[in-house]
Amino acid sequence: MSIVTRFLSIGKLGLIVAALGVAGSPALAFDPQAAQRQDACCNEAALTALREATRAYYSGDKREALTGLLAAASNGHPAAQWKLGSMYAKGDGVAEDDLKAFSFFNELVSAHGDDAPTSPQAPFVANAFVEIGSYYLTGITNSTITPNVRRAREIFTYAASYFGNAEAQAKLGDMYRDGVGGEQDPRQAARWYLLAARKGQVEAQYRLGEMLAKGDQIDGNSVVGLMWLTIALRRADAQHLDDSAIRVAHEDAFSLASEQERRKAIAMAQQWLAENDPAFSQALAEPEQPFSASASSAQ
Repeated sequence: MSIVTRFLSIGKLGLIVAALGVAGSPALAFDPQAAQRQDACCNEAALTALREATRAYYSGDKREALTGLLAAASNGHPAAQWKLGSMYAKGDGVAEDDLKAFSFFNELVSAHGDDAPTSPQAPFVANAFVEIGSYYLTGITNSTITPNVRRAREIFTYAASYFGNAEAQAKLGDMYRDGVGGEQDPRQAARWYLLAARKGQVEAQYRLGEMLAKGDQIDGNSVVGLMWLTIALRRADAQHLDDSAIRVAHEDAFSLASEQERRKAIAMAQQWLAENDPAFSQALAEPEQPFSASASSAQ
């Protein structure tokens, strides 16, 4: 029995079904080209509806886009189902409605939860799992979707393990760190944070760096901890994310490190950014001012 089938046996579709959601990690974009690569999944009516919805959405006509997306989703198009879930979750062109969002995400994972992680629809499916898991963390007011942290942890585990989704890996790290939905295991938390951090998930880079810099329930490493905190700080700033907590952790780690450790950590961070984040490659190739505690605070 597949994990999706096992979860579907828990309750009725769209209600307590499917216990089986891109600021921390890059947000999943509604990419028309990615959507079109799924042509084999659907009939011509769904494909035509999706193409028309895509044009309407990016021209600003979200009412027309909604009509097309609903038509495509009713014919089983994964990208349309995901986009409708995202729109209702965020109130993007529609009234915010978490239960409708859950329903669309649920339809998607029910149909495609066992698809290959390399399939064109896999990013949409993986993100839908994360969204559903997040709903189970908090529940949905005035609905049968009640908080169930153990179920949320199972969902994040599936998305993190099978699809390798960075946001799920970061959320799973949080749950292992805090003992939510199961045993507390800081080493497992660090493992999941590392997997997500390597993929560029800023929150995971911050959490891992903080744990290593403090030696917080795991073996400390001041150089590697400061490296990840430096990476997280620079990438959060570049993405215009709230970096206040990262900045505090970075300044604490920086103040405790020796000058040699600081230089090594910064060099390692620059190398990682140059190799893994194209946005930094050109900037890091140019001469920059020496990095100091005061410079860190002023950034």
